[in-house]
Amino acid sequence: MKYIPHTDEDRKAMLASIGVESVEDLFADIPQEVRFGGKMDIPKAMSELELQSHLAALASRNAYAGSHVCFLGGGTYDHYIPAVVDHVVSRSEFYTAYTPYQPEVSQAVLQTIFQYQTMICELTGMDVSNASMYDGASAVAEAAIMARASTRRDKVIIAGTMHPEYTQTFKTYNSGLGLEIVELPFAGGVTDPSDVKKAVDDKTACVIVQTPNFFGLIESPKDMVEAVHAAGALLVVVCDPISLGILEAPGKYGADIVMGEGQSLGNPMSFGGPHLGFFACQAKNARRIAGRVVGQTVDSRGQRGFVLTLQTREQHIRREKATSNICSNQALNALAASVYLSTLGKQGIREVAELCVKKAHYAAKKIEATGRFELAFEAPFFKEFTLKSDMSACRVSSHLSKHNILGPLDVSRYYPELKNHMSFAVTEKRSKQEIDELAARLEGVR
Repeated sequence: MKYIPHTDEDRKAMLASIGVESVEDLFADIPQEVRFGGKMDIPKAMSELELQSHLAALASRNAYAGSHVCFLGGGTYDHYIPAVVDHVVSRSEFYTAYTPYQPEVSQAVLQTIFQYQTMICELTGMDVSNASMYDGASAVAEAAIMARASTRRDKVIIAGTMHPEYTQTFKTYNSGLGLEIVELPFAGGVTDPSDVKKAVDDKTACVIVQTPNFFGLIESPKDMVEAVHAAGALLVVVCDPISLGILEAPGKYGADIVMGEGQSLGNPMSFGGPHLGFFACQAKNARRIAGRVVGQTVDSRGQRGFVLTLQTREQHIRREKATSNICSNQALNALAASVYLSTLGKQGIREVAELCVKKAHYAAKKIEATGRFELAFEAPFFKEFTLKSDMSACRVSSHLSKHNILGPLDVSRYYPELKNHMSFAVTEKRSKQEIDELAARLEGVR
């Protein structure tokens, strides 16, 4: 055990040993005019009991899904998480594990990542999945980078209905990439496939479309495949993994890259993160995939084993050869997704998706029946829907919060032209009683 100095003599001796007379001398290189000269306004120390009470009081000021009924969406959703998910991810061999460089001592972690990749491939209908990414937004940017490398083209077309924050993240990435970005208009809340046909040309690397989109509506990427591929470009589909319980897997209708936000798969909202991005592609692009991939092999005795493979990030190979600088695979979040999908199984994920659809449509009808709101778009929707009203989303949200209800999301914050438009998200967790209560409270907004 190291000795920690705690007297003035000890501190003086320590300072003298490094050639300074006071602690202030340690900051001599910092200009005096930018140094803080007073005393920090910090409360006196508390006992452990007092501190616990103080923190509990601060936490109680937050409105969250444990204290309020949540109808907020916009990329993060309040789905039910089976207790077994937390039980498994809380095991110390998982939550303390770092990069599994040594396969002989990392088989458990490597196997869980391999299983995660397998289930993502089954969900998306793709050949290869990586070991996850930071989030859905960064996955979109990495898809564009992969498309450029694959096609050697510099034009990226994105649907105007994709989550605006995903688009902004991509533009941030692009500040150093120099890609030409073309945003498509939308009509009726969805992207017209004919607009895609007009926009693609021999300079297009990829077309990126999200379904369900930011408004919660089902897009038609299947109707875009032929035009995109005819131009020699790639079709990139961003999707909600829960929706794939009932919607056709993008790989089945010809998507080249499929990715999205995986928070819905057993990960709590956690006030915005950490989450994970899932990313899958066709086998022909496997060597251009960002991050890393876990592969299955056999050891010297012929027994099945797992290893890191296709490590094309800059941490493993020469920087100029790297496909990406993504340095984390969000393994713990991916493990939660694996346990969640394993627990639900194929039938379970389908039932969750069906419940979302039925409850969302029931909620939309109940809210419309109040006469204060109407659906903004006619296209089919999954678990999220956009309404318009003569009231602002801010006023509606403020009214609902007084009744311990979270929502709606202000759509005009992202699309100023859609004044007084707001979206509600309804997952399998919402009961009929909660939905009826929401409609009743909305009827009383003044």
